Amino acid sequence: MPKLAANLSFLFQDLAFLERFDAAARAGFEAVEYLFPYEVPAPVIAERLARNGLTQALFNLPPGDWQAGDRGLAGVPGRETEFRQAVALAADYAAALGCAQVHAMAGLVPAGAERRRHEETFVDNLRFAAATLAERNVRLLIEPLNVFDMPGYLISGSGEARAIIEAVGSDNLFLQYDVYHMQIMEGNLAETMARHSDLIRHVQIAGVPGRFEPDVGEIDYPFVLGRLDALGYDGWVGCEYRPARGTLEGLGWAAPYGITAG
Repeated sequence: MPKLAANLSFLFQDLAFLERFDAAARAGFEAVEYLFPYEVPAPVIAERLARNGLTQALFNLPPGDWQAGDRGLAGVPGRETEFRQAVALAADYAAALGCAQVHAMAGLVPAGAERRRHEETFVDNLRFAAATLAERNVRLLIEPLNVFDMPGYLISGSGEARAIIEAVGSDNLFLQYDVYHMQIMEGNLAETMARHSDLIRHVQIAGVPGRFEPDVGEIDYPFVLGRLDALGYDGWVGCEYRPARGTLEGLGWAAPYGITAG
């Protein structure tokens, strides 16, 4: 049976960030993820995790200046020093939060830019980050994103992500497989999950279209989650969706997986 993690950047939006940990635990979640923890001191988050018996499943490296339009640094030429600082900060947070894996966002390729240079930067930066994080016993993940929600993002398909991982050549670099993004970009989910199952270390879900609850839209999630079980996937499945109404009101879909909605 899949192990569901609440994405606190998407769920329980009516509550302050730290209060979302309490709400997730009351709803029956045993793990959480979110985009970025860096505005809150790591010991404060660690205390909230411990208080609720929650596992920190995943978070992202610092993405650069999000408000200015940055969507990651790993594949951005000329910002290698900033990326290395991001790796160090993420490693410290991962250690404090007991988090086994982090995601490095690739960044955007500006119109007219040389894509190959961005890919080469991505490979070089990932090689450094994977080695650095391995010393802290933290896995590094990359994730392809769909071109409609994230225009210009460096990687948008599972095959592209695999090619990057193989080019890096590290045993500490893996695939974050978001079913929502991959349904939009590729479809054929059962086959692509099987093809890349050796690399998948984290999964995220949402309904298509709209990125609402997983029981809304065209994806048969009971089948998809059952397929993951059959493939031997035993990691967390992050609930990274926008509740159509309220978080608790929309959690009925998760009852078969142990989520009681409080």
